[in-house]
Amino acid sequence: MPDAVTVAEKLASVKMIVLDVDGVLTDGVITYGSDGSETKSFHINDGLGIQLARHAGLIIAWITGRESSAVNRRAEELKIHHLFTGIANKSIPLAQLMATYEFTAKNIAYMGDDLNDLPALSLAGVKFAPANAVPEILAHADFVTIKSGGSGAVREMCDTILKSQDTFTDALTAYLSEVLHPQN
Repeated sequence: MPDAVTVAEKLASVKMIVLDVDGVLTDGVITYGSDGSETKSFHINDGLGIQLARHAGLIIAWITGRESSAVNRRAEELKIHHLFTGIANKSIPLAQLMATYEFTAKNIAYMGDDLNDLPALSLAGVKFAPANAVPEILAHADFVTIKSGGSGAVREMCDTILKSQDTFTDALTAYLSEVLHPQN
């Protein structure tokens, strides 16, 4: 774990949060119905963390190796800026996003849980892993959440970044204003 000064410096430059889906936003379990449909569970706390991060001005991207209507629906509900599905090499869309926004590694916080996240994780300046990530990911992580993937790890990540950047209270105020005074 980096020392406190390094932690604050690393988090201060984050402008984009990039997330794997299965094992990070979900617990990694995929359930198939008898009709072939796929079911995934998303933790509501993660969704609110993402909304707060958006209200703080951070760009949110999801990059997943699978195609899933459940993921598409959840991304739409949370107004995710960028969703990439069916991606084998997650570093390719991440590099494209970095070029589009003219971001460097220090502007990217990435959370992944398994070996297929290593290429994208290598591009990020701030590396997060959920508590239940595989050892190879944990070894590369700057931050390991207390919570597991699909159980609030993303919320923990978002809160850590926003509080470090001193934007949490303003993001919460903006979120509550939107909830209390929705525009029709």
